[in-house]
Amino acid sequence: MSATEEGELTVQGKVGRRGLILILSSPSGAGKTSLTRALREEKELGLEVSVSVTTRQKRPSEIAGRDYNFISVDDFLAMRDHDDLLEWAEVHGNYYGTPRRPVERALAAGRDMIFDIDYQGTRQVRATMGEDVVTVFILPPTMAELQHRLERRAEDTRETIDKRLGNARVEIERWSEYDYVVVNEDLGASFEGLKAILFAERLKRDRQVGLPDFVGGLLSETVT
Repeated sequence: MSATEEGELTVQGKVGRRGLILILSSPSGAGKTSLTRALREEKELGLEVSVSVTTRQKRPSEIAGRDYNFISVDDFLAMRDHDDLLEWAEVHGNYYGTPRRPVERALAAGRDMIFDIDYQGTRQVRATMGEDVVTVFILPPTMAELQHRLERRAEDTRETIDKRLGNARVEIERWSEYDYVVVNEDLGASFEGLKAILFAERLKRDRQVGLPDFVGGLLSETVT
């Protein structure tokens, strides 16, 4: 295997691969942010991060430009109205969205991207990007554990935690819209499961550009 300048994987220069979008969704506190971070920090996976824009306030543990780009409501609405967002949603009273152009450039060059977005955004991205999208829903092992994780995070008020727990049931009801489901009881095991999903999806027949010609060439070869 060799790599082109555009980042596509090839077999003797004959088979390329279009990039894919790996989407992780979960109710707040179930682990999608930690898993997204672990996947993107595993350099051998080669996943590029889709850094969303949001109008909410930055949490103490977050880094602007890495976790989110924090912008004003006016700037967000301008991006939305100029069709500069691949998806957007209002969640817990704040706006979130994914800039369109960086994603389209990466996929065309054969590079994969990882998204950390909710079910509303997932629906929009799937409607726009179709077969380029692979979706995974992360479930907590129990609702009690979900509450404990939110409380342990110590970054939200009691009112916000109660709101997130209420919304969690609404989000969990969307689990069947996803291609894969991972119950995040153990972060390490969940991480390995997500890697297995990614490796399998990269090998799908329809993602490999030039494969029919490559196979035709194999069948036309004569072996002496």
